[in-house]
Amino acid sequence: MLRSLLARVLPSVALVAALAACNEPATKPPGAGGAGAAAPPAPVVTVAKPVVKQVTEYDDFTGRFEAVDSVEVRSRVSGYLSSVEFKDGAVVKKGDLLFVIDKRPYQAATDQAIAGVNSAQARVQFAKSDLERAQSLQKTGNITEQVLETRRQTALVAQGDLAGANAAVVSAKLNLEFTEIRAPVSGRIGRKLISEGNLVTADSTLLTTIVSLDPIYFYFDIDERSYLAYQRLNRNRGTGGSIASDVLVGVTDERQPTRKGKLDFLDNRIDQATGTLRARALVPNPDLFLAPGMFGTVRIPGSDPYRGVLVPDVAIATDQDRRLVWVLGADDTVSPKVVRPGPRIDGYRLIRSGLDGSETIVINGLQRLRPGIKVKPEMKELPPTAPDPAGANGSKS
Repeated sequence: MLRSLLARVLPSVALVAALAACNEPATKPPGAGGAGAAAPPAPVVTVAKPVVKQVTEYDDFTGRFEAVDSVEVRSRVSGYLSSVEFKDGAVVKKGDLLFVIDKRPYQAATDQAIAGVNSAQARVQFAKSDLERAQSLQKTGNITEQVLETRRQTALVAQGDLAGANAAVVSAKLNLEFTEIRAPVSGRIGRKLISEGNLVTADSTLLTTIVSLDPIYFYFDIDERSYLAYQRLNRNRGTGGSIASDVLVGVTDERQPTRKGKLDFLDNRIDQATGTLRARALVPNPDLFLAPGMFGTVRIPGSDPYRGVLVPDVAIATDQDRRLVWVLGADDTVSPKVVRPGPRIDGYRLIRSGLDGSETIVINGLQRLRPGIKVKPEMKELPPTAPDPAGANGSKS
C-alpha cells in the first residue's frame, strides 16, 4: 500500500519543483559580458635592442691530429740487447740514448780493423822503399825495366790496401757506434717491444716507436662548396685564391677552438667519392697537450669582418618555413617581421636580413603575442657576448 501511495505523490512533487524553477529570474556570473566588462591586461614581455658589432663568419670542420714525425726505432746492427735506457711513455729529445747492443763483438772488429791499417801502412812503407831502390838500380842499368814496373805496381797495390784498411776502420767504428741506439727525433716514446737479453736483428726487429708532439699536424676534409666559397673570397682579397692560412684549432670537449695554427697544405684534387679536399694545419703544441690520433675541430674564416646584427635564439619564432622576430612599436604594440637568420656568433644568432639593429625586439613572452596587440614592455640590455657561449663563434650551425 505504501508503494502505491509513493507512486501517486512523487510525480506531483517533481512537477511542482520544475514549475518553480521556471519562475526564477535568470542570473549571470560576475563580469560576464555587458558594457561594464573589464578588458584583459596587456601581457608583460621582455624587450631589448639587438647586439650590433663587427663579426666574422667561420666554418668548422672536424678532423684528427697526427704527428709531424712518426718513427719506428730499429737497430742498424745485430746483437744481443744489453740495456734499455728509457722509461715507457716518456718524452725524449733527439739524440737521447734508448738501447744498447752488446758492444764486445763490434769493439773487437774495430780493433782488428785498426790492426789491419797498421799492417797496410807497413806494406806501403816497404813497397815504397823497394821502389826507390829499384829506381836507383835502374839508373845504373843493374835492373830491368820490367822489374822496376813490378815494384811500381806493388807500391800502388799497397796504397790501395791501406785505403781499404782505413775504410774498414770507419765501417767498424760505425757499427760500434750503432750499438748505441739513440732517439732520431724529439717526442713521446712508446713502450719497449723487446727486453734485455734478446737477440736483435739489424733493420728487422722493431724496438719501439716515437711520435713528435710540437708542432703537430691537424688533418681535415673541406667540402667542395666551402672550398669554392673560400676561393672566391680570397680572390676578391687579391691573395690569388688561396685559403686564408690563419686558423683556430680545438679538441672535442672545448666549446670554442682557441689554439692558433697555420694552414700549410691543400691536396691537389677533390676526392670524387666524397666530394671533399684534404687539408692540413700546423699547430704549435708547446704544452704537449695535443696527441696524435685525437679528434678535433678547425675553424676557418669564411668572411671578412663586417657590421652584424645579433639577437638571442629565443627571440626568433617560426611560422611554417619563415622565421619571425616580434618588433615593438612606438605605441607599445608589436608586429612580426620576417628575418633570415645566419650562424651563431658569441652565443647569439646573426640576422642576415630583416633587421638593421635600430629596432626593439621581444626576447621573452612570445607565446602570448599576436599582431597589433598592446604589451607592457620591460627593457633589458644584452651583453656583447651571451652568458652561455655554447654556440661557436661564427660557426655556421
